[in-house]
Amino acid sequence: MTATKPRIPLSSRPLDLIYFTFFLIHLPASLLLDCQALYPSWLIPSFISGLPKMYTDFSADPLINGAMGHVGEASHFIWFKSFLAVEAFFQVPVFILGMRGLWKDSPSIYVLILVYAASTATTTLPCLAVLLATPVTSAQTIAAGIPSITSFQRLLLLSSYVPFFLLPLFMTVDMALRVLKLVQAGAAATAYKKSQ
Repeated sequence: MTATKPRIPLSSRPLDLIYFTFFLIHLPASLLLDCQALYPSWLIPSFISGLPKMYTDFSADPLINGAMGHVGEASHFIWFKSFLAVEAFFQVPVFILGMRGLWKDSPSIYVLILVYAASTATTTLPCLAVLLATPVTSAQTIAAGIPSITSFQRLLLLSSYVPFFLLPLFMTVDMALRVLKLVQAGAAATAYKKSQ
């Protein structure tokens, strides 16, 4: 009979609590805002379909604006729409499985969270590059019809996107170390068993 590790409450595991909360907050944002660019319009209730427009009217987010077809040519945002597809079909399920695994204090979830975190940090970096490269609104950008953002909007967007880069980046390192520890423990147990 193998001994099972007692479950440590989520409140006693600060990093896991942060990750759990991150997934919990990210799930509705993904479903209600980000992934709307992928849904058929008939599927979206009217009270939800206005959320991206409200968000982009305030933030002028060039990525969401482009993905929703509000600015630019749709073909210019295929790369971003592919990231949204990854969010919808990979990340959203990971949020649910990750919350469940973290709640249960299950080390078996570490590999999936590691893959999620590395993928998310990797896909968020080009989004940050776009935000930093988007011109600041001026008389010239307005006259030329060039999509632009104000300095306030850039700060707002960076304060929104940067945590979605930094936390997954940190999560990648943390989960990689946790997986390494499990692998080392497994290797040591296997070596011990062979030596008996």
